[in-house]
This record gives sequence, structure tokens and C-alpha cells, in this order.
Amino acid sequence: MTDDAVVAAKSALRARLLADRRAVPPDVHDAEAAALAEHLERLARDVTTVCAYVPVGSEPGSTAMLARLAYGGARVLLPVVRTSVDGTPMALLWGEYRPDTLTTARFGLLEPPQPWLAADALAQADLIVVPAVAVDRRGTRLGRGAGFYDRSLRFRRPGVPLVAVVRDVELLLDDVVLPAEPHDVPMTHALTPGLGLVELDGRAR
Repeated sequence: MTDDAVVAAKSALRARLLADRRAVPPDVHDAEAAALAEHLERLARDVTTVCAYVPVGSEPGSTAMLARLAYGGARVLLPVVRTSVDGTPMALLWGEYRPDTLTTARFGLLEPPQPWLAADALAQADLIVVPAVAVDRRGTRLGRGAGFYDRSLRFRRPGVPLVAVVRDVELLLDDVVLPAEPHDVPMTHALTPGLGLVELDGRAR
């Protein structure tokens, strides 16, 4: 598959999956968000620093995930999106989560207030929780397409789990293989409402 074909395939799949997300009834979304918060709290029980994110719109999860992490004693770092002068995505900056201080930012995102940490602050994380539109059993992650995380995850320490958060149907464990590009960083795990933490060889635990 050519590079252009990979990009086109990703775009078509992303559009379909995001449309499916938007069709999820609010009560189902809220129940799944509660389950994700419980799973994540257990996952981070012995973790000092977590790089997480703020779910917005139809994304799986809610800010309750962040509250659970913080109340459990973890230091929670959240991404800050910035672009260069010409609009090119840059590696994410990071800010510490403090309840009730998130502000509205570009692309409809919610971000922590300043002071912010440099992109290499991601190396402080013992656990990295990543938004995803889908992920397959090889760990290939389908994101929103901007490339912020692909530029950022190079700062991760070796061996630190990369956990993609998706709905159950967005974890593709059968023979479905997501189109991938050379810069795509593979995930080590997925976290879903119904299955909990899943190693990306397809085994739930």
C-alpha cells in the first residue's frame, strides 16, 4: 500500500468510527466512562506519575478518570497542544492536573493552566494513557491524524506502558489490521470499558 493509500484508508476508517462514537447514547457513554475510571484507578495504584489526557465530546471516558488518578495519589500530567508558526504540530507540552482549573483551548480541547513543562517531561511518566480512535492487536493506534502523540512518545522511557483508551468495539482483536505508517508508535496495551486492560496480543487480564 502506498503512503497516499495508507493516509486515505486511515481517514475513511477514522470518519466511520468517529461517526459511530457520536451515535452512542449519553447513558451508554456515561456508564462506559465510569467503568474506564475504575479500571484506570486500579491500573495506576502503584504509579507515581501518569501522563493522561482530558476526554472531550464523544471520546471514551471523562474527567472522572483524572480525579480518580489524583485522589489515588498519582501526579497527573496533561497535554498542551501547540503548533509552529506555519501550523505544523509540535511535540506536546505538559501541565499538572489540578481539579477545576482546566481551560478551553484550541481544537475544542481542555488543558491545564500554566506553568507548563517541556515535551521531555513525558519521560517522568511511569504510565502513559493515550487517546485513540481504534487500536489493533499489533498495537497499531489510529489517532485523530494530527500527529501530536507520534512526535511526543519518543520521549517515553523504555518499558513504560503505552495504554490506548477505546470502546470495546474499537479494539480490533480479530484479523482486522489497521493501516500503519513508519512514524506510528505502537501501543503496548488497550483499556476498554468491558475488557479492562488488554495486552495487545489479544489477551485480557
